[in-house]
Amino acid sequence: MKITDLHTPEERLQFLQEKVEVFKERADKHDKEGSFPVDNINDLRSIGYPALTVPKRHGGMEISLLEMVQLQEVIGKADGSTALSIGWHMGIVMHLDEQKIWNEDIYQFFCEEVVKKGSLLNNAASEPATGSPTRGGKPETTAKESDDGTAWIITGRKNFTTMSPVLDYFVVSASIDGTDQVGNFLIPRGTKGMEIEETWDSIAMRGTGSHDLVLTEVMVKKEHLVENVTPGNKSAQGWLLHIPACYLGIAGAAQNYAIQFAKSYSPNSISGTISDLPNVRQKIGEMELRLQESKHFLYSTAREWDEASEEKRSEMKPILSAVKHSVVNNAIEVVDLAMRVVGARSLSAGNPLQRYYRDVRAGLHNPPMDDMTIMLLAADAIEREREK
Repeated sequence: MKITDLHTPEERLQFLQEKVEVFKERADKHDKEGSFPVDNINDLRSIGYPALTVPKRHGGMEISLLEMVQLQEVIGKADGSTALSIGWHMGIVMHLDEQKIWNEDIYQFFCEEVVKKGSLLNNAASEPATGSPTRGGKPETTAKESDDGTAWIITGRKNFTTMSPVLDYFVVSASIDGTDQVGNFLIPRGTKGMEIEETWDSIAMRGTGSHDLVLTEVMVKKEHLVENVTPGNKSAQGWLLHIPACYLGIAGAAQNYAIQFAKSYSPNSISGTISDLPNVRQKIGEMELRLQESKHFLYSTAREWDEASEEKRSEMKPILSAVKHSVVNNAIEVVDLAMRVVGARSLSAGNPLQRYYRDVRAGLHNPPMDDMTIMLLAADAIEREREK
C-alpha cells in the first residue's frame, strides 16, 4: 500500500508513523558513519511520500501545509536528518505550485516524474562567499549564453546541497553574465560537468548529505531558466515551516527518551523510580509546556496559511519567522532538559540524546536566522504602532 492510497490526513499520519519506525533503528548507524540514509529515502519513495505535495491536477495529493508539517514532525521524531532532507523537496514542490513560478509545461513534466518515479529536487543556492542566500548575497556561480544562443553555460560551486546523494534535479541559482539579474536553473542529475564533492563534515545532521555541488561549464537548456530571482528579501513562504517541524520532532523524541528513562531508572538511594522525584517531574513538565507551546504555534500558523487569501499570506512573514525562531529554540531547551533528567549517561556515544543535542542546534542555522527574525518582528511592531 502507498500513502497516496489513503483518503484522510489521520490515516496518512498513522500509516507514516508505522513506516518510519525503522528509521529510529538506522539513525545511530548513519550518524556514526556520516552516511546518507538512502534506505530511508527509498522507503519514503516506495510509499509515494514525495508525491503528497504535488498538485492534484498533476497526479498528486495536494496536501495542506498543516498536514505536511505534521507528517514532517513524525519523520523528525524518527530521524532528523531524513526529515530535514525530504522536507526541502516536499516544501519546494508545494511552493512552486502556490506561486506558479515555473512554466506550467516544465512543472507538469517534473510533477509527473515525482508521481511516477519518486524524483526529488532541492535548491542549490548557498555559496562559501555569499553565506546564506537569505542575507542577499549575489551568487558567484555564473550563467552565460552559449555562442549559438540555444543554451546556458553554468560554472560555480554550491555548498550545503542537502540530499545531494539522491537528488534527481537541482535548482541552481546563478548570476546571469552581463546583467544584474540572478536566475534559477533546473539541472537534471548526471548532466555533463556536474559533480558532487563529498565535503559534509558537520557534527550535526550528519546524515543530510549536504555536500558541495561543483558545476564546470554545465550546459542547460534555454527553457530551464525557470525563475528570475531577487537575492535577499523574500516574500512570505509558508513551506519553510518544514524546518521547525523537523526540530519539533527531534525534541519530541528527546522527551520520550527522558520519560522512558525516568520511569525505569531506580537508584538504590530511593524507593520507586526517579519519575517520582519532584525535580525530575519539574523538568518533564517544562519539556511538555515547551512542546505544547510549539505545536500550537506551528499548527495554528500552518492552518492560518492554508485558509488565508493571497493578500493575507503576503502579510504573514513576521509570524512565519517567529514560529521558526520559537519552535527551534524551544526544541533546544527540551533536549537540554531531557539530558538533565538522564544525567551523564546522555553524553554516552551510544545514547541517542547526544545525537539529538547536536542535531537540534543545526536549526539555528536554517533560514530565517534568529537575528533577522527579531529585527523583522521589531519593524513589524513599530509599523503597527505607527499606523494607529
